[in-house]
Parts: sequence; structure tokens; C-alpha cells
Amino acid sequence: METGSARTEKSAPGEPVWTGLPPGLLRMRRLLLVVWLGLLTVAVGLLLALFAGPGWAAFALLPPALAAWGWRMLGRNWSSWRYAERADDLLISRGVLWREETVVPYGRMQLVEVTSGPLERHFGLAGVQLHTAAAATDARIPGLDPAEAERLRDRLTELGEARSAGL
Repeated sequence: METGSARTEKSAPGEPVWTGLPPGLLRMRRLLLVVWLGLLTVAVGLLLALFAGPGWAAFALLPPALAAWGWRMLGRNWSSWRYAERADDLLISRGVLWREETVVPYGRMQLVEVTSGPLERHFGLAGVQLHTAAAATDARIPGLDPAEAERLRDRLTELGEARSAGL
């Protein structure tokens, strides 16, 4: 698992420099997985033991098996998210089975928001939401360090204003 804030991938000359998400997002999602599936395991085990008999309580082992699978899938999903700032646009790439790459031209950005719910704030995370002229191309980058989210918001706003001035 990553120990730094965000990982930056080296790239060939002329290629974008990709930045990954910080490990705090992965920790938060894995904690939520363990808590919710742990509660489900206890509830299923108790209910089956009380109403169906102790033999049926073995089905309470299904949620921990699901948690083990989910643990791995959350790691793969987290490592698939990355973004790159280029001269004229922002690239956002994500997805394990279905890769999705979004290109957001700076001149098309209308609003850049930094959002952070109570759970995200507890883990020291914030997200950047990009609103563009075409609603279908709105994009987001979840789980950033708040300082990086604010830096990215300020930079994207500045570049958006500079690029849209020529329109």
C-alpha cells in the first residue's frame, strides 16, 4: 500500500504526468467495508442461530468472504484513479474492467468545487467537482488531500478564466 500523500507516475517525454489518489481514500473505504460487513455478519449469525438453528449460522461466514473479495476490489479501484494536468485540459482516468478517461478543457469549466462530507473530513479528504458547459462532461476527483484539492481548484479556476476570456 502507498505511504505518501499521492503517487505520481513517471511518463515519457510529451506524455502527461499522472497523479494518483492518496491512500487515505482507500483506508476510509476499506474501514467502511469492514464495519458494515462486520455488523452484517453478527446480525446474520445471531438471527440464523436464534431462528433456524446453529447449523444455519454457518451462512454468517458469507459476509466475511464478501469482505475479503471487496478488500481486493477496493484496492484495484483506488489504484485505477488518476489525473493529469496538461496545457489545455485536465485528464481524469478511472476504472478496472471498463476504463474511462475524461478530458475536461479548461476553457469549458464553469465551476470548480471542493467538497468534503463529515466522514471525508474525519479522514482528512476532500473531492474536486468540475462543472462544465456541457452537463454530460461534469467530472470529479474523489479523496484528495484538502490542500491538494484547494490547489487544484485554484489552478483550474485560473486556467479556466484565462482560456474562456478568448471565447
